[in-house]
Amino acid sequence: MATIRRLRGKWQAQVRRKGIPPRAKGFETKADAERWARTLEAELDRSGSLQDTRLAERMTVRELLERYLQEITPHKRSAATEGYRIKALMKRDIAHRTLAMLSSVDVATYRDMRLKSVSTSSVIRELNTLAHAIDVGRKEWGVHLPQNPVRLIRRPAPPRGRDRRLEAGEEQRLLDAADDGRSEYMRPLIILAIETAMRQGEMLSLTWSDIDLDKRIAHLDMTKNGESRDVPLSTRALDALQTLRGMQIDGRVIPSTRSAVQQTWGHLRQRAGIPDLRFHDLRHEGVSRLLERGLNVIETATISGHKELRMLQRYSHLRAVDLVDRLG
Repeated sequence: MATIRRLRGKWQAQVRRKGIPPRAKGFETKADAERWARTLEAELDRSGSLQDTRLAERMTVRELLERYLQEITPHKRSAATEGYRIKALMKRDIAHRTLAMLSSVDVATYRDMRLKSVSTSSVIRELNTLAHAIDVGRKEWGVHLPQNPVRLIRRPAPPRGRDRRLEAGEEQRLLDAADDGRSEYMRPLIILAIETAMRQGEMLSLTWSDIDLDKRIAHLDMTKNGESRDVPLSTRALDALQTLRGMQIDGRVIPSTRSAVQQTWGHLRQRAGIPDLRFHDLRHEGVSRLLERGLNVIETATISGHKELRMLQRYSHLRAVDLVDRLG
């Protein structure tokens, strides 16, 4: 039986079993002390051993995320982005909860609150980060929890993938707008995006040592999915690269940064009269055109870098009007 006693103005619960170090904890009310003792004794009866829950009882979500940010995040390719996400999470009310007190209701409340102000994708990423941090704490840092409360709640339904394709005349309007701007690299960058289906970050990471003009190959050493790949270059892509030859800075193919490209793209699409077009839509357009040229799904995935073939369903929205001639 547990011992419940009044000690220094609080109620102390103590659980003793032969062969197991005694556990004691103080509470404001006798009912809380009795509830804690019953929970520990039930676990002893069930498993025959007593897990040390003290770390989970004193560590807050914020403290867990701080350690995760220091030890786990730096080893990820998305370290910078995840760092911003974790620092924002640490400022939320949920971060003040101890891990032992964190419930699925707390997490669900947080989910619903965030859905009122940010996109579904953002909420899913935040929940995934929190869930993984708790998993690491349970498996590697001695944080004993019977289960991960983030894994118990429903995830928001992911948004449908965009199927925005370039309409008739829009590509030329983009190129004309690029010619009217001050950034000489934007026209060849747009062409490369459409012709190669590379991601913006992949193109910005290219150096001239990655380009083999004779073999017509661009080598990507590290991509979003963690693997390298070689991208074949069409004649039009080669012409765009030749244009970029005279602009090289420090050996980079695209003499710009991600933030500069994003800012320039915002102005460019306004000049072109296509304010709803995102730069990533050019990759979507590129993948769709590869499929329309007759490449099969495996060949297209080899070029685009999609590890899961089902992901190509988000990009391969072939226009029915373009398929009529094939049907005869």
